[in-house]
Amino acid sequence: MSNIIYHVVLPDYWKKFEGKENFTPPTFEEEGFIHCCTEEQVDYVLTTYFKGVAEVLLLKLDTDLLIAKLLVEPANGQHFPHIYGPINRKAIISIEKVTP
Repeated sequence: MSNIIYHVVLPDYWKKFEGKENFTPPTFEEEGFIHCCTEEQVDYVLTTYFKGVAEVLLLKLDTDLLIAKLLVEPANGQHFPHIYGPINRKAIISIEKVTP
């Protein structure tokens, strides 16, 4: 696996974390991990889970800089990267606005 993975977040939710060192999505407490995807899975994630959403942010992450544990696990017939802890700001390489 490449050392680059992606996480999709809604812009309004992301605003709560601007200027903070760590980020966790709204599902983190319930699920215990953060859903991510590889570059090849981005389109699948956008069209499956964010269809009809006007705009999302695509966080590009360097897995070598993550402070939390990363596991690649099976889900929906594929293997997805899951982060078991917050995403630290230093691991975020870029943030891109995307229309699913």
